[in-house]
Amino acid sequence: MQNKIQTDTPHDSPVIAWLWVLFFTLFVMVMLGGITRLTGSGLSMVDWRPLMGILPPMNDEEWNAVFAAYKASPQFALVNTWMEFGDFKKIFFWEYAHRLMGRLIGVVAFVPWVYFVLRGKIASWLSVRVVVAIVLGGAQGLLGWFMVQSGLVDRPEVSHFRLAAHLLLAFFIAQWVLLTLFDLHWGRVRLTHNRESRWMLGIMATLAVQILYGAFMAGTHAGLLFPTFPDMNGGYAPSQFFPLATVTENLLYSPIAIHYTHRFLGFALVGLAAGVLFAMRNTRLTPGWSKAQFAAVMLFQFVLGAFTALYQATLSLAILHQAGALVLACSVTLLAHRSAGSVFESITAPSDGGAD
Repeated sequence: MQNKIQTDTPHDSPVIAWLWVLFFTLFVMVMLGGITRLTGSGLSMVDWRPLMGILPPMNDEEWNAVFAAYKASPQFALVNTWMEFGDFKKIFFWEYAHRLMGRLIGVVAFVPWVYFVLRGKIASWLSVRVVVAIVLGGAQGLLGWFMVQSGLVDRPEVSHFRLAAHLLLAFFIAQWVLLTLFDLHWGRVRLTHNRESRWMLGIMATLAVQILYGAFMAGTHAGLLFPTFPDMNGGYAPSQFFPLATVTENLLYSPIAIHYTHRFLGFALVGLAAGVLFAMRNTRLTPGWSKAQFAAVMLFQFVLGAFTALYQATLSLAILHQAGALVLACSVTLLAHRSAGSVFESITAPSDGGAD
């Protein structure tokens, strides 16, 4: 059974609208991050100015200065020596937009939070949730710069481990805000141990690993390999795609093995989705629409992944596939919240279940 923890403190529609705006800015941020990565724009800004960086170059002198700084980077010296000033402006735009959106998200989260707290329009548990989101957002900014630095030293590409950490944290923050919105709409829920919750935990864990390997795919350019499906250039057996000496080397460093693992996890997720839906077949407390949307999103993402592989991760398909991954994560969060026996437990819920 689902154990709901209701609060007697009503939240005005402006509070809910604000959190939805915050969630959609996070969604846009993830998409901008994908575009930045796929266009090779992430290393175009070689310094980090958290406060002054909100302003782009304003005149020819400033543009020449940032272009000169980029020319001293490994990416220009080893990859983009052909690049002219106009070409540089194009990649600079995406990285600048990505960083600007990060600052905008901070404003969207912090300023309304202060306003609603001062007006007494936000319950203490919700205020704590927002503070956690703000702190995680600040950590995400630091992690983003830590990631960029890995591509400014010797190699003209960022560490795929740091890229994966950056992506996973972005997904987590978005789900944190979305879960909070679901709690506001339908009431907070505690963990109930049953078959459905175990299935949901399994699919959430597998999806997290799959997102991790999606970042590994991008960071190692493994998506350019094997433009066939469901086979990989005619092969299926794992032994054909694990060329390195140890399992750890293959799973963490080999683009061939990373691609194979990403595909394997895709099939595993479909199987787990079928298991979840089968486990919930007689659960009346889980709305049918929540199960239907989950099945549709899972199938769509799987098919989209197949086409992304077939067309070797073209820009449009790769961006859609990343968007699909975030939508799928949201779909899983929604189903978990709506299911009888949510896998979530509110860490801010009062022990007696009363109002704040």
